[in-house]
Amino acid sequence: KMEEPMCLVDVNDDGSLWVNRTTLKTLRDYPQDLNVVAIFGPNSSGKSYLMNRIIGRRKGFRLSHNRSSRTRGMWVWCVPHPIKEDLSLALLDTEGFDEDKGDQKNDCWIFALAVLLSSTLVYNSMGTINEDAVEKLHYVSELTERIKVTSSGNSDDSTEYARFFPGFVWTVRDFTLQLSLEGCPITEDEYLENAIKLRSGHSPKTQAYNLPRECIRNFFPSRKCFVFDRPTSVKEKLQRMEELNENELDQEFVSQARKFCSYVFESTKPKTLKGGHVVTGALFATLTGTYVDTIHKGKVPCLENAVLVLSQMENTAAVEEATSYYQEKMKERVNFPTETFQQLLELHKQCEKETLEIFMRRSFKDETREFQTKLMISVKSNFDQFCKWNGEESMSFCKALLLQLSEQMEERISEGFYFQPRGYQRYREDQAELKEKFKGHPGKGIKADEALDDYLKSKKQEANAILQADQTLSQKDKEIKAERARAEAKELERRKVQESQKIIEQQLRDQERSNKYHIQMLEQKMETERERLLREQERVLEQKLREQRALMEEGHKRKAARLEREIRLLRQEKEDTESPDFLTSAGKQLGSAVLNTVGAVATLGKGIFNFFRSLF
Repeated sequence: KMEEPMCLVDVNDDGSLWVNRTTLKTLRDYPQDLNVVAIFGPNSSGKSYLMNRIIGRRKGFRLSHNRSSRTRGMWVWCVPHPIKEDLSLALLDTEGFDEDKGDQKNDCWIFALAVLLSSTLVYNSMGTINEDAVEKLHYVSELTERIKVTSSGNSDDSTEYARFFPGFVWTVRDFTLQLSLEGCPITEDEYLENAIKLRSGHSPKTQAYNLPRECIRNFFPSRKCFVFDRPTSVKEKLQRMEELNENELDQEFVSQARKFCSYVFESTKPKTLKGGHVVTGALFATLTGTYVDTIHKGKVPCLENAVLVLSQMENTAAVEEATSYYQEKMKERVNFPTETFQQLLELHKQCEKETLEIFMRRSFKDETREFQTKLMISVKSNFDQFCKWNGEESMSFCKALLLQLSEQMEERISEGFYFQPRGYQRYREDQAELKEKFKGHPGKGIKADEALDDYLKSKKQEANAILQADQTLSQKDKEIKAERARAEAKELERRKVQESQKIIEQQLRDQERSNKYHIQMLEQKMETERERLLREQERVLEQKLREQRALMEEGHKRKAARLEREIRLLRQEKEDTESPDFLTSAGKQLGSAVLNTVGAVATLGKGIFNFFRSLF
C-alpha cells in the first residue's frame, strides 16, 4: 500500500530519464486492474493540488507556490478506487513544463510517457483556451516523433494512435470568462470544441494554427473539458492551499472540483493494451520500465514492441503461476495412495480446470498458442509425476502390509512347521488366508494386484520346496497341485495386466477430455476478446464518423473526404472481426499443438494397449 506518492521516473543532472526500481517493485504488488490518470501542464498551474483533490487528501503530491516546479520527473500514487472495488486508482503527477527554460526535450518525453502510461490524460492550464494556450500544447504535434505504433514505423494513421491513446481532459484553472458563444450559453465541452476548430485555407500561418488542433482532434477523439473558478480571492490563502478546509474556499470552485472528481471516478476507464488486455500493477511496472529504458537508449518507444515484451513476460508468468497452483492443489487434495486410478483422475480433472482458468485470466496475445501448449505439457508432466508417486506409495504400503501379514508364516517356515506330512496343505491354507486378509484391507491403492503377484512369485521356490517335501502326496497329486498353483498365478497376472490396461484406457480418455476442454476454454477466451475488440472498433468508428460530421459542418470537405478511407477500413476490419472465421484459426492452432504435444503419448498408450490385448 502506498501511503504517499512515490517517484516513478526521475531526471538526472544530464537530463536523462531513469526509472525508480523501488517504486516498480511496489507497483508489482498491486494485483488489481489500474485506472491510470496522468496530469500534464505548465509550472505552477495547480496540477498537484488537483491530483490531491482526487485522492481526497490535503497533502500528498507536493504543491508549488512559485514558478519553480516542486515535482521532478513523474510521481505515482496508487490508492483503492473510491467506487469500484475491483480497481485501483493510479495517479501520475508530472513535472511542469517551462517555456522559458530553453531545451524542452525532457518535457516532450514526459508528455509522451504520460500519454503512453495513462488511460486518462488531464491537461491543466490557466486562464482560457486561447491561441497561446493551444500553442503551448505543441507537444501533441510531436507525438508521432516520440511514439511508434508498429515496429516498422510505417503507420502514421491517426486511427492507430487513437485506438491506444488515453481519453483527453482539458482543465482550465482560474477561468474568468462566461461560457457563451455569440450570445448563447454553451457547455464546457462545447467551449473546448470551439477552441480547437480549424481555419480554412492553406497558408503557412493557417497550417501552423491548425496543426496542434488537428493533432488533438485526431489523436484524442474522446475529449472532455472542465473549467474552475479561482479557488479563493485572498492571495495569502493561495500560498497555503494544502492547509485550507473546503469552507475556506470559494464554493463554486468546490462544486467544480467535485464535478471533476466524480467524472474521474465514474467515467474514466482502466488502462488497456493493444487487444484490450487490462493493465495490472505488475504490468504497469513492466510497461514503465520498458518505455523508460527505450528512451534512455535513444530510441523511440513502440506500442507493438512493448506489448510483445509484456505478453512474453506475462504469459511466461501465467504458465508458472498456473503450474504452481496445480502442484500445490494436487499435493493438498491427494491422499496417497488413492484407492482407484479414477479417484486420482477426478482430482486431476478439477485441479486442471482451475489451473486453466488461472492461466486464461492472466495470459494475453498468445496468438500462436505457444504458452497454452506449454501449460498443457507442464500439467501433463506433473500429473505423470503424481501418478508415479501414487503407484510408489501404493506399492510401498502393500509391501509393508504383506510383510506384516506374513509374519506368522515366516515363523512357521523357520520352525519347519510346513516340512511335515500334510505341510503343503497347511501352507496353502495359510497363504489363502493371507491373500484374503490382504484383499480385504483398505487403502492399498492401485498396485495391490501387482504387489501380491510379486509377493507370490517371490514365494514360488519356497512353495515348491514344501510341495516336494510333503510325503503324503503322490507324484501325480504334486503335479496337480503345482498346475493349480500355476493357474492361480496366471489368473493373478491376468488381473494385474487388466488393471494396467484399464488405467491406460482411462488415461487416453482423460487426455481426450483435457484436449477438448483446452479448446473449449480457448474458444470462450477468443469470444470474449472478440467482443472486446468489436467494442473498441465500434468506439473508434463512431469517433471517426463524428469527426467527419464536424469537419463537414465546419466547411472542411476535403479533410472530411480524407477520413473516408480510414472509415472504410474500420468497417472492413469490423466485418472481419464479426466473421465466424475469426475464431477458426485460433482453434486450429491449438488443435495442431494438441496433436503434436500428446500424439506421442497417445501412440505409446495404444501400443501398450494392443500389446496387452495380444497376451490374452
